[in-house]
Amino acid sequence: MNNIKITKLGSGVHIISEELPYVKSFSLGFWFNVGSRDETKANNGISHFLEHMFFKGTKKRSAKKISEEIESVGGYLNAFTSKEHTCFYGRGLYNHLEKTFSVLSDMIQNSLFDEKELMKESRVVIDEMKDIEDSPEELVFDKFENVIYGNGKLGLPIIGTEKNLKKFRSADLFKYISSRYGNGKLFIVASGAVKHDALIKLAGKYLTKDFGRKPKRKEEKYEESSGNVFVPKTIQQSHLIVGRTAPGYSDDTRIQASLLSHILGEGSSSRLFYRIREKNGIAYQVNSFLNSFYDVSSFGVYLSTNEESIKKARDLIFQEFEKIKRKKIGAAELKKAKEYLRGSLLMSLESTTNRMNRIAQSFIYFNEFKTVEDSIAKIEAVKIDEIYETANQLLDERKMTTVVISDKNILDGEVDD
Repeated sequence: MNNIKITKLGSGVHIISEELPYVKSFSLGFWFNVGSRDETKANNGISHFLEHMFFKGTKKRSAKKISEEIESVGGYLNAFTSKEHTCFYGRGLYNHLEKTFSVLSDMIQNSLFDEKELMKESRVVIDEMKDIEDSPEELVFDKFENVIYGNGKLGLPIIGTEKNLKKFRSADLFKYISSRYGNGKLFIVASGAVKHDALIKLAGKYLTKDFGRKPKRKEEKYEESSGNVFVPKTIQQSHLIVGRTAPGYSDDTRIQASLLSHILGEGSSSRLFYRIREKNGIAYQVNSFLNSFYDVSSFGVYLSTNEESIKKARDLIFQEFEKIKRKKIGAAELKKAKEYLRGSLLMSLESTTNRMNRIAQSFIYFNEFKTVEDSIAKIEAVKIDEIYETANQLLDERKMTTVVISDKNILDGEVDD
């Protein structure tokens, strides 16, 4: 991934490309450094709602034409919203790059946000929200981050609230774009069968709107919260997360936390998988996670099991925490974890979409490209003592939050309203 070219246009928009001569397709993303972290409680959900509405028609293309124009030539169009950015992207064969660029440009510059379409789509997103509420394995993560980030914006759910979705109007969307979507926050990133000069020409041809200059996202100071939270729901299985905040992308110690997470619970050979599923047989799925943002991460262990086994499962998690804090891991275990991270990283690069995502996030977060070689070197440099130190800093039971979704208040936690 060293064939990276970047041009910052006079408008402030960044054009970033990676040409891969051995492929016949491309992945093209229009990234805005805007997400739910830029919202307030009053407009929570508007970034994700905008993502939906950008597909609902422009001055020259109907919603149907937007999808048909790309799909008719074997391409693919989609988008996603995270807590820190929004991406509209397309995939296609090399000779359809201009068509894809044209459609994406039209969507982000000329969407109408018709009130009738808006009212219909708000119902669609509310249905999406209900799906999350009916999926405890998704809902428990939203609740968990809401707790550990307290009143901070990272605690807001990406999808928003039903109350907000029902009140959004066209004027609200245009106002939010005007206040947040700046030229300097737009990164056009492509990987695959693309020429950098061609992208610059396409930008000159199709990017005609000036989004203006917008202030950078203000830094937040988080006071980590902890405690037990119970979410009542009539379900067959109980769902549990135990965790807390951890270092984010901007912290060099995040790589130690990532390796520690793998050793604990990522994969069927991990400590927690063996202890909870293989040895005790009390959970079908159990895994640790590190969900990272620029300055902070959400770290924890998730599992689902029956009501009677929740307390035992949590006890076993804490026992494994204590073991890894008390006794340093061996060289073989650390080597295995490093090989896993290295292998996952290299295999992900076989997808142009994954490559495009990696390039975009690197520039959005660091204003430079972090090479694969750099990442692997950092993984290889981690020492046993550093994992031991990270474990003793991170795996403090007193600072852990526990969230349970279940039929009964198994852990006597504060009831979520």
